[in-house]
Amino acid sequence: MAQEQDQEFIEYVVKTLVDRPEDVSTERKVDEMGVLITLKVNPQDLGQIIGRQGQTAKALRTLLRVVGAKHHARVNLKIYEPEGYRKGEHGSKVGHDKPVAASADSGMDDLKL
Repeated sequence: MAQEQDQEFIEYVVKTLVDRPEDVSTERKVDEMGVLITLKVNPQDLGQIIGRQGQTAKALRTLLRVVGAKHHARVNLKIYEPEGYRKGEHGSKVGHDKPVAASADSGMDDLKL
């Protein structure tokens, strides 16, 4: 049980951050390099877990290293990204692929230079 505290910890933290906690799952593998925890969340929650410029993911990895150090283990976190997530297929506001048109209310039409 003591070895799986890292997995339980990351699941608890991630479930409090996401909108769909029922879709959070982890897989724990131990090898000669240490412990690898693979985190899977709903694709719509992936942006919340990664955070701006990866800051949330970095913080989660730091917390896991602290928990691992307490149990004399090296713990790493891998966040599973579905195929095509970075290509803008995820429907979130990250990575605008389409140009944004100016609205008619912007008043830019009346501006003459």
